[in-house]
Amino acid sequence: MIKALLMGASLVALAGCTSADTKPQASSEQARAPGRGKGYSHDPYPSTYHAYPGAATLVTNVTILDGEGGRIDGGSVLFRDTKIVAVGQNLPRDADVTVIDGRGKYLTPGVIDIHSHLGDYPSPGVPALSDGNEATSPVTADVWAEHSVWPQDPGFSRALTNGGVTTLQVLPGSANLFGGRSVVLKNVYARTMQAMKFPGAPYGLKMACGENPKRVYGSKGRQPATRMGNMAVDRQTWARAAEYKRRWDKYEDKGGEMPGRDIAMDTLRGVLDGEILIQNHCYRADEMANVMDMAKEFGYKVTAFHHAVEAYKIADLLKENGACAAVWADWYGFKMEAYDAVNENLAILEKQGTCAMIHSDDENGIQRLNQEVAKARMSGIKAGYDISEAQAWRWLAINPAKALGIDRQTGSLKPGKMADAVLWNGNPFSVYTRPQMVWVDGALLYDASNPKLRPVSDFELGQPGEGDVK
Repeated sequence: MIKALLMGASLVALAGCTSADTKPQASSEQARAPGRGKGYSHDPYPSTYHAYPGAATLVTNVTILDGEGGRIDGGSVLFRDTKIVAVGQNLPRDADVTVIDGRGKYLTPGVIDIHSHLGDYPSPGVPALSDGNEATSPVTADVWAEHSVWPQDPGFSRALTNGGVTTLQVLPGSANLFGGRSVVLKNVYARTMQAMKFPGAPYGLKMACGENPKRVYGSKGRQPATRMGNMAVDRQTWARAAEYKRRWDKYEDKGGEMPGRDIAMDTLRGVLDGEILIQNHCYRADEMANVMDMAKEFGYKVTAFHHAVEAYKIADLLKENGACAAVWADWYGFKMEAYDAVNENLAILEKQGTCAMIHSDDENGIQRLNQEVAKARMSGIKAGYDISEAQAWRWLAINPAKALGIDRQTGSLKPGKMADAVLWNGNPFSVYTRPQMVWVDGALLYDASNPKLRPVSDFELGQPGEGDVK
């Protein structure tokens, strides 16, 4: 006991000495500002993606739809070192280049699906693998879809080989007003989620309006139970996020005591800072208008409304607010808020100059998005909208790339961009056409004529029908 008291006295004396000699320095250290955006790691699970090895390749004599609305008949594209090097006609053939004659075929950018749940709702569809909806609270901005992604989902290879999908955004489900963060993936085989993450792609925040949140939580006797309840919880949450951002901005700019961390508020602060993109599940025109007003109230922007079956009613408002619409060709009527749709939705948005695109939200639909675009285009043509094949391919390529913040890296066949491309065995607007070859970053990952180039997940190895592509 005496020894402890003596030790305590020594420590007190030492503390007094330290206080006299160095306290101002310690105070200065505490007050030092880390700098805006540097208070904590904004990317704790960074991409470890590396492109598969590829060979320099020249695809010749093809019809090129470049993904930005351009078309070249009898065209050629050269890939080298993961990038597109040249696009045009009669490109020179270097000795080290593999030449593929694509006569009678089409070459397009890889398909980009902005709305997928692959990996989070993988096949087989059993409860043990159902990891896409954290339906425990209307606000679950703290969850990240990537932490549910199962890289062995057979759906990834089906999307690549049957649908030519090279990039996809995986989102949490829509039971919640704030469903959590989305993640953008390169559609390649990998052992981990991080090895699939698209390098540098912004995160998204999945939000939802309408029937889903009010049904899920109203049935439990909780708020929200109505659409006005949806808006009320949204606004309360954004108000909390604005205060959280204010505290962290002050700390990062001026220093002082570090505020407490809140993982959910980190995500919402990221939205308010423009770092994280809003991907909003919303069907009705009036609700989309309400959400855009709410975004102005709290100083953020809606990047894209998903499933937006009534987008055609407010094409001008969407354009004015810089919000995209991700829609289906003709999938509607399965619930009340999905009732008032028209097959000309995409065509109307296109003609109004609104950013618009196709999406799947389905493990089967993702395998035929080219056919969905064909239906949407034909509906527009029948209604008197002259939409070319090249224009329509923007709905699968550059437009979703823009809505994901990755249009500088991919989404079109332009020199310097990632060599993500699909050689179709015919006109891709035909139901009879399938991918012949698919490249991701210049690596040939699928060749319909080569059984060894048909990706199969570990989960499927040794299973009946191993390696089958259906």
